[in-house]
Amino acid sequence: MNTPSVGERKTQRVRIRDDFWNGYTELVRNTVIPYQWEALNDLIEGAEPSYAIRNFRIAAGLQEGEFGGMVFQDSDLAKWLEAVGYSLGSHPDPELERIADEAIDLIGQAQQDDGYINTYFTIKEPDKRWTNLVDAHELYCAGHLIEAAVAYYHGTGKRKLLDIVCRFADYMDSIFGPEPGKLKGYCGHQEIELALVKLYETTGENRYLKLSQYFIDERGRQPSYFVEEWERRGRTSHWSQGTTPSPNLAYHQAHLPVREQSVAVGHAVRAVYMYTAMADLARLTGDAELRAACERLWSNIARKQLYITGGIGSTHHGEAFSFDYDLPNDTVYAETCASIGLIFFARRMLQLEAKSEYADVMERALYNNVLGSMSKDGKHFFYVNPLEVWPEASEKNPGRRHVKPVRQKWFGCSCCPPNVARLLSSLDEYIYGASPADSRIYVHLYIGSEAEFELAGGAKVGLTQQSKLPWDGRVCFKVSLAAGGGQAATSSAAGANGGQATAAFTLALRVPGWFQSGQPALRVNGLPVDYRLENGYALVERTWTDGDEAEWELPLETKLIAARPEIRADAGKVAIQRGPLVYCLEEADNFAPLASAAVNVGAAPSERYDEELLGGCVVIELDGTTVDLEAWPDSAGDGYGTPYAPYRPLAKPTRLTAVPYYLWGNREPGEMSVWIRTAQI
Repeated sequence: MNTPSVGERKTQRVRIRDDFWNGYTELVRNTVIPYQWEALNDLIEGAEPSYAIRNFRIAAGLQEGEFGGMVFQDSDLAKWLEAVGYSLGSHPDPELERIADEAIDLIGQAQQDDGYINTYFTIKEPDKRWTNLVDAHELYCAGHLIEAAVAYYHGTGKRKLLDIVCRFADYMDSIFGPEPGKLKGYCGHQEIELALVKLYETTGENRYLKLSQYFIDERGRQPSYFVEEWERRGRTSHWSQGTTPSPNLAYHQAHLPVREQSVAVGHAVRAVYMYTAMADLARLTGDAELRAACERLWSNIARKQLYITGGIGSTHHGEAFSFDYDLPNDTVYAETCASIGLIFFARRMLQLEAKSEYADVMERALYNNVLGSMSKDGKHFFYVNPLEVWPEASEKNPGRRHVKPVRQKWFGCSCCPPNVARLLSSLDEYIYGASPADSRIYVHLYIGSEAEFELAGGAKVGLTQQSKLPWDGRVCFKVSLAAGGGQAATSSAAGANGGQATAAFTLALRVPGWFQSGQPALRVNGLPVDYRLENGYALVERTWTDGDEAEWELPLETKLIAARPEIRADAGKVAIQRGPLVYCLEEADNFAPLASAAVNVGAAPSERYDEELLGGCVVIELDGTTVDLEAWPDSAGDGYGTPYAPYRPLAKPTRLTAVPYYLWGNREPGEMSVWIRTAQI
């Protein structure tokens, strides 16, 4: 094998320094990553076993045994290693690095002579490689391993895992493609496509980019490879015994060539992983048709299939999109991984074109669905993220058993917890964007941080961001410049700037879509400054001086939000939003049944910061009503009351307390609701 040369290692140019987010990045580093390592080694008492490390040890010949877990179990270890790579890049930890290096050694030992890595097929069905691409997740697991290798190389400078996956990718390139004698297939669960792009950008090896293009271009062509493969297998499936129906092509986004797709359908995670790769390829190759497809698919998700919390995938049947405006709250799926994939897609769309709507959705999913999926202790997780919970129904109604009122320690299919860890460990990559050619620095997320940028002509710009979000809307930036740092930077011995370095560039600040009244106010060095808007960004075009300070005042207001009439589940209801945070009612602060609560839309909500509640948060209180159950007719005289009676007003005033959605479920189990009926009192 001729190992591709590796390009310049991407060093960390953004470091998060944020009162809110540092708590989560430290939780991931100090608790989540060690806890998940224990889970991968089956050491969590009372949790479902992972089998991941055990499978690799068996595949490496280090112990005897049978394969355990799901066919895609390898991906859990890969995502954990990816999170470790990001974490080590910002916070070196010799002991964690030693553990990760040993895991990488184990992967190397499990690699086959031809470069192939997959513990399921190595242990259980070594003669059936690549015979069930629709079900078996071989390329999916390979993709996650590639992502781990790229992150670990950039985080540590070590390339052992990178060499392992390059060897694997070279092998896959010999198997798949349009050339005679190669398989014309593609994966049932997209992931390899975006991973190969990352491998190309790290190594510069064009074959990896072309293989990613092949997988995208081949998908959806007719006759379907998935159907032909199913026929060759005798119409069998990995998941069911006996003869099975033909594969559901829409579920796998293989019903049409990708450039012809305009509506998000099928398994939500697979969809957004594929759209992420499509946007990557559109950016790198200039493919206008691919870009147009991304824009159509984005528009469909963001305008017709997105929950207010940033969740996607409304049905548990196939963890899938259903149809436009079908967004039930109590049977919702909204898988954590799907929102993480949506964040990936949003970031790639921002790289294609800086539009605030992409960053708005990225922020919505991050602050609400993703953060809400993990408990405050970092050891319990939601797979499903509901907007309405009735614990008894979750326990006793088969149609709602996927909706949990409490987070779980681990899952047999545990894709979500390590996905959260890898996203939060790489959060620095989502805050900014830069366009060196036209000397623009974009601020997509308001997260306290220190960043460095190199603009046209070699000018080096340092930017320190101080943010008090999500509780306060004041954001401050300080510019630092190195004199003589390129043609765009100048140093004047006796100019108006007293010899300080200057640089001409545009600071582009996102104007958030938070339903706030009026535009944010901007001051530079204490003086009001005008700006012009472009695609939802405030452009501050000026020659900056070393030490300049900009203050960006974002109005944070509690708003009652209505849904379009087509979203039937929310008719006659409102949700509560303040800044990027969606709020909810919990039984712990209110009463049951929460379905009887109604918000007085004519009264102004009040806000207060509670230092003691759930680690500190802004609590919102509202006037409302509930049904006076004591006044409900009891015609039988048995104390239970009749289930139905002629209508008469039974509402009584009450005070409702709402907490941020991301914090729900951290106390005693109880009811929860995001959408609340309305009343005019």
